[in-house]
Amino acid sequence: MKKTLTSSVAIAALCSSAAFAEDVTVFGPWLGPDQELVEAVLSDFAEKSGHNVSYVGSDSFEQQIVVDAEAGSAPNVAVFPQPGLASDMAARGFLTPLKDGTADWVRDNYAAGQSWVDLGTYAGPDAAEDLYGFFYKVDVKSLVWYSPENFEDAGYEIPTTMEELKALTDQIVADGETPWCIGLGSGGATGWPATDWVEDMMLRTQPPAVYDQWVSNEIPFDDERVVAAIEEFGAFARNDDYVAGGAGAVASTDFRDSPKGLFAAPPQCYMHRQASFIPAFFPEGTEIGADADFFYFPAYEGKDLGAPVLGAGTLWAITNENQAAHDLIEYLQTPVAHEIWMANGGFLTPHKGVDLSKFSTEAAANMNQILLDATTFRFDASDLMPGGVGAGTFWTGMVDYAGGKDASAVASEIQSSWDALK
Repeated sequence: MKKTLTSSVAIAALCSSAAFAEDVTVFGPWLGPDQELVEAVLSDFAEKSGHNVSYVGSDSFEQQIVVDAEAGSAPNVAVFPQPGLASDMAARGFLTPLKDGTADWVRDNYAAGQSWVDLGTYAGPDAAEDLYGFFYKVDVKSLVWYSPENFEDAGYEIPTTMEELKALTDQIVADGETPWCIGLGSGGATGWPATDWVEDMMLRTQPPAVYDQWVSNEIPFDDERVVAAIEEFGAFARNDDYVAGGAGAVASTDFRDSPKGLFAAPPQCYMHRQASFIPAFFPEGTEIGADADFFYFPAYEGKDLGAPVLGAGTLWAITNENQAAHDLIEYLQTPVAHEIWMANGGFLTPHKGVDLSKFSTEAAANMNQILLDATTFRFDASDLMPGGVGAGTFWTGMVDYAGGKDASAVASEIQSSWDALK
C-alpha cells in the first residue's frame, strides 16, 4: 500500500518554500513490520526536508524494478537487496551517480569505509566508474553462537583468533564433547550455509583483492586458494568428532534445526556459525545475551589480514533523479537516520557516528561493534555470482563436498558451470 509520509512540520515547510518541496518515491523490498520501520525513517526525513515521501514495498522487487526502469516509470530511489542487480542497472544507464563527495563521506564515516565505496561503485553506460549505491541497513554473517552457561560450566574462554578457535574445538573433543552443530538443509536452497563458511574462510586466508577476483571469476573457482578455503570448511564439517551427528549428518540437517543442539541438556554441541538472523530459530523465549550469545568468527593471528567481516545489506540508489532524491541520500548520512531504526531492532550499521546506546538491546549494540571493528567488509559472494553458480552449483557442490567428494573436483565442476553461462 502506498503511503505518503507528511507531518505538520513538513506541511509548514511546503507552505513556506513550496518551490523547493518535491515528491520523492522510494521502492524497496520491505513489507510488514520492516515497512513500518523504514516509513518511520522516511517520515523523519519528510519532516526535516519538507519533501513529500512515499514508500512502496514488494516481495518481487528485483523483477519489478527492472520492469519499471525499462518502462520509464522508475521510482526516485530504489532500495536494492544485492549489489549485483544495481550494478547491472547502472551499466544500462538506469541509475544516477551520487553527488560528488559522497564517496569521501563514506570513507571517512563508515567503518571499513573503502569496502563500502567499492561495493557501491559500478561502471555506467560509458564504462566510467561512479559511486551509485549508498549502503544502509546491514547484516553480519561472521558470527559464532554459543550458550554462555555451557561455556561457563566447561570452563571455556571465548576465542579471539582462528588458532584459538581450532584449539578450543580440539579441547571440546578431548573433553568427550562435540564442538559444532552444522546443518546445510534448506529445501531447494540446500547447501547455502556452507557457502557462507567458505566465504568467511576466503576472507581469513586471502587478501580482500583475491576474494574480489574470485567473486568476478578473474581467478577460476578451482584456483588452489579457493580449494584451500573449501578445505578449511571441511576441516570442521567433515570431521566426525567435530560435528553433532557426525559428518554424514551435515548435509541432511536443516539449518533451522541445527542450532538446537546448543540448548539440549546435555549439550549436543557448543558452537554454531551462522548469521545475525539465526535467533529466529532458537527455542521460544531464548534471551540473547543470557541464554545464547555470540562472538566474532575470528581471523588468523598469523596471517595479518585484519578483522574481515562477511555480510549483506541494502543499498539505496537514485533511479529517477530529482533534488529530493539527492536530499534523501544526504539525510541517510545523518546519525539519526540510523538511530530511528536501531531503536526498534533488526538494524545494524557501519556508521561510526551513531550513539550505540540507542540500540534496542545490548546484544544488538555488541553485534554492531563487530561491524564497527571490521577492517574489511565483503558482501556474500554467492549473492554476487551469477544465479546459476551462486544460487546453483555452488550450493549443490558444497553438499557434494560435505558428503565426501574431493574439493578440487567439486570446484572444477562449479567452474565448468560458470564457463557454460558465459
